[in-house]
Formats: sequence, C-alpha cells, structure tokens
Amino acid sequence: MFDNLDTINEWLDIIFAYGVLWVYVVIFLACFIENLFPPFPGDTFIVAAGALVGIERLDLFLAFSSVVCGGVLSVMVIYIFGKNKGYNYFKKKNYKLYSEEDIEKSHIYFQKYGALILIFSRFVIGFRSALALAAGVGQYQVGKMFLYTIISYILFTSLLMYSAIAFIENYDGLASFIKTYNWIVLPLLIIAVVLYILSKLKNQRDLQK
Repeated sequence: MFDNLDTINEWLDIIFAYGVLWVYVVIFLACFIENLFPPFPGDTFIVAAGALVGIERLDLFLAFSSVVCGGVLSVMVIYIFGKNKGYNYFKKKNYKLYSEEDIEKSHIYFQKYGALILIFSRFVIGFRSALALAAGVGQYQVGKMFLYTIISYILFTSLLMYSAIAFIENYDGLASFIKTYNWIVLPLLIIAVVLYILSKLKNQRDLQK
C-alpha cells in the first residue's frame, strides 16, 4: 500500500483536509507503532514526510521531530518492558530462541558494546525492536539507552529524509526510491530471521552431541 507515491499523497491529502497538524500526528503514530508492531512500514512514512518537506507542504523541524519523538518513545516502551518484566519472564520460559544463556550474553554484550549497538540499531533491519528488548533484559542503563537511541534516530531519520528531499525533484525517482527501499528491506528481514533461527538450531544440535 505505502510503496506507491500516488497512494501516499492521496492518503495524506485526506488528512491534510483536516489540518496539517493531523499529518504530524499520523507521522508520530506511524513511527511509534512501527517498533511495537513490526513489520509496520514506519520507514516509508519517514520517506513520505521528507518528500512533503521537499515540496514545502510540511515544516522540516516539525516533521523531523514527529519521527524522532514517535520512534524513540516506542523504543523506550519496549526497553522499559524488558527491563522491568522481561528478565524474569524470559529466564523462566527459557525459550530456545532466547534462552537463559542468551539473556546473560545480552547483559555482557550491552555492557561492552551497548553504545555501538544502539547508535546503529536503526540501521539493523529486522532486529530493531529485538535490540531494544534485549537492552532492557540485559539491564542496560536507562540514561545511556535514551541518549544512544536518540542519536540513532537522528542519524537514520536524517539519511532517509535527506534522500527523499533530494529525490523529490524527480517525482518518478522518488516513487522508485520508495519501492526499491521496500523491496530491499523485506528480503533482508527474512534473511536475518532465517539466519538467526538456523544459528540457534545449530547451537542446540551442538549441545546435544
């Protein structure tokens, strides 16, 4: 639905009829929902926001802030859940795909490489929400989590919105950019999930030998 620029414009035009404020609200909600209910196409909304900035229908600061605030808030919700409830929950369940051993590894990895992991977390397609949850389960410091998540969102959002603003000079180019982006994201997501599952199954077989 959202990989077609004409569809995006028609859909947003309906919202514009109720006032530009509601467009910012929709962008905020889209970026908030994305992390809670993947694979909701939050990135496509970021690109659409950049395109609307490029044609001067939206304010750059307000559109950018809507994306960052919505995304960071949802990441922190997942993180807080992991921090307060996730540790005991996953340790008790001891799932094969996220075992008690994985929980301890999460704690070690985030203590050593937390800044690097979180700053680039937005660029890790398919595991964004999982990384936020793992940070919480691993009891990563809340202040650092918040700071590095903001940095990650600023970097990623700047890249997508700048690309959209640059491509808006060529309408067909922007439509192609959105479609190509979505075609790249989905296969990468599937490959990442499959590789993770295969890795866990291999580890289980090794332990049984």
